[in-house]
Amino acid sequence: MKISYNWIKQYLDIDNSPAELSEILTNIGLEVEGMEDWVSIEGGLEGIIIGEVTECNPHPNADKLSITKVDIGLNEPLHIVCGAPNVARGQKVPVATIGTKLKFNNNELVIKRSKIRGELSEGMICAEDELGLGSSHEGIMVLPASAVVGTEGSDYFPVERDTIFEIGLTPNRIDGASHYGVARDLAAYFNLQKKSAALKPDISTFKVDNTDNVIPVIVENTRDCPRYTGITISNISVKESPDWLKNRLKSIGLTPINNVVDITNYVLHEIGQPLHAFDADKIEGGKVIVRNLPDKTKFISLDEMERELSGKDLMICDSKGGMCIGGVFGGLRSGVNFETKNIFLESAYFNPVSIRKSARRHDLNTDASFRFERGADYENTPWALKRASLLIKELAGGSVSSDIIDIYPERIEKVSLSVTYSNIKRLIGNNIDKKLIKKILESLDFDISSESSDGLNVVVPSYRVDVRREADVIEEILRIYGYNNIVIGNKVNSTLSYIEKPDNEKIVNSISEMLSGYGFMEIMSNSLTQASFYEDNPDFDRSKLVMLANPLSSDLNAMRQTLLYGGLSAIERNINRQSTNLRFYEFGNCYFRKSSEAAKVGDYTEKYYLDLFISGNQTKESWNMKSSPADFFLIKSTVNMILEKAGAEINNIREKDAEKAYFSEGLKYKLNGNTIALLGKISRKTTAAFNIKQDVFYASVDWSRILEIIKNLKPGFHELAKFPAVRRDLALLVNSDIKFADLKDLAFKTERNILREVGLFDVYEDDSLGKNKKSYAISFILRDDKRTLTDKMIDRVMNNLVRVYTSEMNATIR
Repeated sequence: MKISYNWIKQYLDIDNSPAELSEILTNIGLEVEGMEDWVSIEGGLEGIIIGEVTECNPHPNADKLSITKVDIGLNEPLHIVCGAPNVARGQKVPVATIGTKLKFNNNELVIKRSKIRGELSEGMICAEDELGLGSSHEGIMVLPASAVVGTEGSDYFPVERDTIFEIGLTPNRIDGASHYGVARDLAAYFNLQKKSAALKPDISTFKVDNTDNVIPVIVENTRDCPRYTGITISNISVKESPDWLKNRLKSIGLTPINNVVDITNYVLHEIGQPLHAFDADKIEGGKVIVRNLPDKTKFISLDEMERELSGKDLMICDSKGGMCIGGVFGGLRSGVNFETKNIFLESAYFNPVSIRKSARRHDLNTDASFRFERGADYENTPWALKRASLLIKELAGGSVSSDIIDIYPERIEKVSLSVTYSNIKRLIGNNIDKKLIKKILESLDFDISSESSDGLNVVVPSYRVDVRREADVIEEILRIYGYNNIVIGNKVNSTLSYIEKPDNEKIVNSISEMLSGYGFMEIMSNSLTQASFYEDNPDFDRSKLVMLANPLSSDLNAMRQTLLYGGLSAIERNINRQSTNLRFYEFGNCYFRKSSEAAKVGDYTEKYYLDLFISGNQTKESWNMKSSPADFFLIKSTVNMILEKAGAEINNIREKDAEKAYFSEGLKYKLNGNTIALLGKISRKTTAAFNIKQDVFYASVDWSRILEIIKNLKPGFHELAKFPAVRRDLALLVNSDIKFADLKDLAFKTERNILREVGLFDVYEDDSLGKNKKSYAISFILRDDKRTLTDKMIDRVMNNLVRVYTSEMNATIR
């Protein structure tokens, strides 16, 4: 949020520099994130000097150019070639001297000493558009004869300089979203040093001129519009705003439109109350109706976009239809333009929840919705009308032609709270004088309804929508008293905490370091996702999807059930930026409903996953190494490495086909009957949805289940083997549908005592082997920890393996 230093000084009598004020604002809870200088005329007219044309003669080599001599107060006049048709001897003119930078028509021009058609030119006589003082470019700017030669342009022309604070406003401090709101907080701070108060603009001269143009108001939806005030102003003249008003708006990044609209924006940023002006002559039926329109009603907003309304959108209507999305955005049909003569001015208090939902629904974030959805001041609506009416009469003329219409059927009561001195001391840590506490609260507009020796009963001002507890009141006292005034003790307290095993954070860090060492990069994707990913998706249960009650957008309307789509989005983004060799990993929660019935408290659960993504080549391009594309076995070996590192008993894992539509080929790891990981190659259909044209290999490890598995594992050790191991190999001809995992499992079932490892070192497929046949070359590592193996023992084990392979797998020994 942008706050103008000059604007603040309209309400406070202070001489603090912008830097000092910045520090004070941050200390009282309005953190200044940045400061920038602003000038009303770009460049501040630096290098512009008032001069007098002492000679003006035709250029000998160009019919449309003149050679002039211009006195700017130096010893010698400047020789300047000028192309303006109105230049003449005796004129007082603005001159851009050598080195001056001019910006106009989106161009930047640096004035240099040069020759134009053979004649020396030492500057430039400027038109008003070249200086940023107007739009005319018909000729040079001729100044009154009273202009003093040698005067700097920044001194002659009204150049306003300002400092703009960028305040990082927290969502609860909407009371600080205006210049008067900031000044009010500053006044409370300065009041501790000297008597100080923020001077609110005077509206005592407001009066109703006549009642010739009364426009009735009907509020049908008082739940979403608890208070609505309005007034009619007739016979106005809509025109360009004066410079002071335009400068105020431009300094905080707003574009002036016309005097009426500019005044509504000015009052909004002055006191935080949004206003809206309607062309009164365009209000069909002569009355304003605040209500909801039928679902899917079409509405054309001020940006000329046709929007489809929800039946829940609060609308400001006339007898024909919608004129404005209440508290969010105006309509094109009833907008104020330069032909408007009569206006109906609105100042209302809307239900923050209703405004927030409408703004999100239509993807509109306006200055008005920003304030309404956080909670405006329900007592400020008539004051804002009076303030704006006086400014409109001053700048646009006209007369107030109706009483203030104030529909306020159910008065909103201010919040009353009790605060005790003991709790103030306990939470702040300092023993603050009771008189100082009262002074701070009163300077913040808290009414003290009663007091005792134990504490105070206070009434919270209507604009402080965030103060609802005793602790909130104490926070107000503290921020004005000063966080820096809290004494820091010499004693430090600490507690010892017991971490349950396994320590997930420690294990996750260990796995992360390992993966990063192998070239993986960690990613963090949004927990919010598109519900459309799970529509008609056989891999996920749509009824278990956790939907958001108040989504930020249609792309972020549900909680994710998988990390897959976030990872694919990251791959797509990197590929689009010419980064194609990718290895990603992500730890994150996924969210599920426990049942498909109506949502209720406790109906939700979450699980923690580790997902891996590999795409592109296994290695970078190199002159002495051939790159090979990533494959299924790379993702599989990575998963095995992770499980071993985590402590899972990988030899007990069983492999099954993964029946997931997002895999073109995949495996499922099962341990003790539970699925602990899925891995495989993502299908072309899935990658095509993300415009990914290269292969993606993916693994999802159920980290919550891994933690449960290793929870009861105890570290152990065994002696190093004293006796040598023996290797034997078999070449097996089997049917092509038999997997190595099946052969490995059968081997360990057959020999449980001395078989230590089973490895695959070659796979061969060829028509010469027979139809639907393939050959596996398998190694077997045998070792007995009690004695040296004999040939007889080894032959017995190998003969048993051959027997079960031939009988149960229909294998042939090659």
